[in-house]
Formats: sequence, structure tokens, C-alpha cells
Amino acid sequence: MHHDTDATSENHGQASINHRTVVLDTETTGVNPDEGHRIVEIGAVELIDGIATDREFHAYINPCRSMPIEAFNVHGLSAEFLRDKPLFDAIVDDFLAFIGDSPLVIHNAAFDMRFLNAEMKRCGRPLLDESRAIDTLAIARQRFPGQQANLDALCRRFGIDITHREKHGAIKDARLLAEVYLELNGGRQRKLDLKFARSSKELMERAPIGARIVPAPIPPTEEEFEAHAKLIARLKNPLWIDEAA
Repeated sequence: MHHDTDATSENHGQASINHRTVVLDTETTGVNPDEGHRIVEIGAVELIDGIATDREFHAYINPCRSMPIEAFNVHGLSAEFLRDKPLFDAIVDDFLAFIGDSPLVIHNAAFDMRFLNAEMKRCGRPLLDESRAIDTLAIARQRFPGQQANLDALCRRFGIDITHREKHGAIKDARLLAEVYLELNGGRQRKLDLKFARSSKELMERAPIGARIVPAPIPPTEEEFEAHAKLIARLKNPLWIDEAA
């Protein structure tokens, strides 16, 4: 269950665009790993220069425990559905390989990082450095003080379609957050700028040095010649005719 409220996060993150970042979201059985709650879904989306690629990581995870009704009402993942899914230690290698050492873009990062590190500790893996998290909740609060900053509110603010988001889901919420992150860093205009910059670079590489575009001459038609002659005939004493000649 992703804690998608406006709760205060200690890590304010940063708004800078990195060459490769990973947008990440989790769903859990509750809000506190110290009370035995576990991750049940992880979704992650790769960004290059702030724009989502087609590379994603997604896994459902067996929490080896019951599902509280409060959590089920948020994400709709039942204990029965998760019973045959892999344990966290079975997917951790693939997960760590996907995120690599890239910064992690997370909404309310402290929540997800706390759960991820609880799982890391449980399977004897090194903890993830919390400083690598970029907290979009903190960024949104700085940009829009006093306004709602949960994921739904930010999607509505930026005109991002959330009609399919009847319940929370780690991979679909990661995809939405990738769009929100782009908007928080300059939005669709920045995406256009990146495309223009790449196309301009290609043109520069293909064009020979010193080349200039010379417009091709467009000869007048017979009709245009005739119209011009009639116009000249109607003029009295045009300046370009030397009367003394």
C-alpha cells in the first residue's frame, strides 16, 4: 500500500534531471514495517534525460502474511492472489540489477525507502542509501505551497489522465509519477526541447560545413507576364521611362 498522503517526508530530494533515473513505487500490507508489514508489489520505470523509456521492472511479492482489509481496499491485492507469487529474496537480484546505482524518484520517498530497506535487511542485503532518493512530494510542496501534493492531485494539476486509476498499483503509479516528474522539471516543453535539440544536432552533423540554403528561382507564368504588361500600359509617365530618350 503506497502511502500516498501528504505526510511529511524527511528527505526533500532534488529537482535536477540526471542522465538515468528510476521512478519507483511500492504497495504494502500496511504503513509500518516495524509492525510486520511487507511489500507486496514493486514497480519501476527507467528514465533517460527525464523521459520514460520502454524499460520497466514489475513484480508481485508474497508477503507471507494476511492482508488487512484497509490495505486491500487501497490496492486490491488479496492474500490469495499473492500466495503463489515469489518471495522478496527471489526477486531482489533482478530488482537491484534494474535500479543499479541510479537515483530513485519516489513520491513520499521516506515511506518506500523504509519498506525497501526493511526487506533488504530481512534477506541480508546492504541497505539502499536514502540520499539517492528524489522525493517528488517534497518538490511539489516547494513548488505549490499549501496545495494538495498527492499523486492524484498532481496528475489533475498537470492534466495527466488518471481515469484508469481506480485503485493504487505500483507499476501504473510509477508510470504516472514519471509523467509528474517530467512536469515538475519543465514539463512537455522540455520534452519538445530535447527532441528539437536531437534533431538539430543530426541536421548539423549531416550538413556540410559552410553550406547555405539558396532558394530556387520561381519563373513567372504566361498569365503573370500578361497581367504585368497590362499594369504597365495603364501607368502614366512611369518614373523608370526616360522621356528625353
